[in-house]
Amino acid sequence: MAYLPCVEIETSNAVNASVIWLHGLGANGHDFEPIIPELRLPKQAGVRFVFPHAPSIPVTINGGMVMPAWYDILEMSIDRKIDYAQILVSAGRINDLVQREIDRGIASERIVLAGFSQGGAVAYHVALTSTRPLAGLLALSTYLATQDKISDTATQLSLPVLVCHGLFDPVVPEMLGQQAIARLQTVGYQPEYKTYPMQHNVCAEEVTDIASWLRRILQL
Repeated sequence: MAYLPCVEIETSNAVNASVIWLHGLGANGHDFEPIIPELRLPKQAGVRFVFPHAPSIPVTINGGMVMPAWYDILEMSIDRKIDYAQILVSAGRINDLVQREIDRGIASERIVLAGFSQGGAVAYHVALTSTRPLAGLLALSTYLATQDKISDTATQLSLPVLVCHGLFDPVVPEMLGQQAIARLQTVGYQPEYKTYPMQHNVCAEEVTDIASWLRRILQL
């Protein structure tokens, strides 16, 4: 099988957990690579970080410019009109990476899905439609693009979910983070929601909170 190209970093030789982390629009798998040492995970923690590269496609809201993207964004409205077929394709390719981790000996319950912005929208879809139990979902500065698709497929309502958002985000307004939380709660999830005085980026306080959450859900 042809998998998405990925940056992979293992924190020790004895890997027993994986974090599949999706970048945002126009970035690549190297984008969140520098965050690993900032997480300051225990030295004995055996975590494989997998940072896939999105394919390069034309993006309508950017004048059709070709760039790394998980799906096309057709309109920059508050509701974010997207190419739904493309998000399904990307979700399928991330599911392939989940299966590869399982094939490499990582239990699905030890696999975390994470994503920033557009990557977070794909991570949301993969995690919330999964038929396998996962360790957790980390959604950063993102939105629930396929919220109408999760009501009948929520099979793991105990899934730990951490949603982080900047209060002054001009790209993905914080209101969209609130909407995602409300939708998750309606379905039956119990997500954690944290906000920070930042724009469309990641801050030090957020990294500390992410690290604490990862240690807790993976029992590191």
